[in-house]
Amino acid sequence: MPVRRVALLTAGGFAPCLSSAVGGLIERYTEIAPEIEIIAYQHGYHGLLTGTKIVVGDEARAKAGLLHRFGGSPIGNSRVKLTNVADCVERGLVAEGQNPLQVAAEQLQADGVDVLHTIGGDDTNTTAADLAAYLKEHDYDLTVVGLPKTIDNDVVPIKQSLGAWTAAEQGAGFARNIIGEHRSGNRMLIVHEVMGRHCGWLTAATAADYRRWLDTQEWVPSLGLSRERWDVHAVFLPELALDIDAEAARLKGVMDEIGNVNIFLSEGAGMHEIVEQLEAAGEEVQRDAFGHVKLDTINPGRWFAKQFASKLGAEKVMVQKSGYYSRAAAANPEDLRLIKSMTDLAVECALRGEAGVIGHDEERGNVLRAIEFPRIAGGKAFDVHQQWFTDLLADIGQPFKPASA
Repeated sequence: MPVRRVALLTAGGFAPCLSSAVGGLIERYTEIAPEIEIIAYQHGYHGLLTGTKIVVGDEARAKAGLLHRFGGSPIGNSRVKLTNVADCVERGLVAEGQNPLQVAAEQLQADGVDVLHTIGGDDTNTTAADLAAYLKEHDYDLTVVGLPKTIDNDVVPIKQSLGAWTAAEQGAGFARNIIGEHRSGNRMLIVHEVMGRHCGWLTAATAADYRRWLDTQEWVPSLGLSRERWDVHAVFLPELALDIDAEAARLKGVMDEIGNVNIFLSEGAGMHEIVEQLEAAGEEVQRDAFGHVKLDTINPGRWFAKQFASKLGAEKVMVQKSGYYSRAAAANPEDLRLIKSMTDLAVECALRGEAGVIGHDEERGNVLRAIEFPRIAGGKAFDVHQQWFTDLLADIGQPFKPASA
């Protein structure tokens, strides 16, 4: 059946690829199939349920390339799970007794959509798969082609998610200014909290990117400008075991010697311990529609800073988060090339009716293809055994202790 109308939506948290991916899809359709109409649902599944959309007209098509210059999402995001009926009802997206999947399906039918492009993480794309399955059961033919967006780089089995490289680069730039604060007080502890709920890839990549910048600088220790003070002294990830007392003893030695300590912390590191501590104290831990702990409400950076401050004898403590600074950035050249290759293939797959999430399939020789929805999952762990990362830990004097060891 020929494709007459396609719909786009972006969902979940931001990543430095959404704007460019929307632009890339519009450009490619305009290039090879200009007769196909394009609409975009506003704020992801929120807009799909409420029927809030825009039509991508001639002017938007002609200027879609401008979107590559910007971060954020021009069509808006939200966190809505179509199978979480109670949440959809509570938010007024559907009425009591309605099935969100049915409401979304009827909206797609009413809009005459043949192809739905979802740009998001595992939750976004598996929700799209649920929707496609529902439509198929009800004799409505819809092709769903997803693009993998997450700065955590944790989608199974996709080698590299869109926006992750840029987020690491932006986080490293953020760290330059934050770590510049290390002489703003005596015995300074700086905790740089990086996004990464289950996966430490972004924290590790950010630390590596930052240390590459250190390699390019000239230092004057006699003037107090020393690499040792500007360096990363610890990297804490969900995939690494952490003995707080042992690390505190090691880092106290660093503090005593140079007068400051800089920690790069993945927000998911120690999450279970923090949640257990809070719940044991009778505090309620808030969760989103997908059941994920709202990490901004438990403040992992502050918790870790509190654990280490007294043990290190820190006189001043600073906790800074680079996540929101990084995730709304415009895509860098490396990500732009990846986005281009993926959006081009996404359109090709859509036109031939091939559903799936576009990505380099780690289980199929890293070939760029439409990966079957049932194989898509979140929470892929960062492989801490990679040489570049073990070398990083060795360079900063941190013992290598995988969480599974």
